[in-house]
Amino acid sequence: MSLSNSSHLESIKEAVHSSDIMSSEEKSSSVQIIEEWVIEDKAMSLLTEQLLAVSSGIRPLLAELGLI
Repeated sequence: MSLSNSSHLESIKEAVHSSDIMSSEEKSSSVQIIEEWVIEDKAMSLLTEQLLAVSSGIRPLLAELGLI
């Protein structure tokens, strides 16, 4: 996960916790959604890293086969 995205999500989470307008249930639900975003963001970063690693190994093979 990018550092700026992580910081942004943490600041949103803190704002939810300190909200005087939201009920406890709304806060809980919102925090749960934010935590899901964090997990999804980490998964996307991991997927991107893995695809980049695999890409450099597969590219020569695809070129040899005439596919790229």
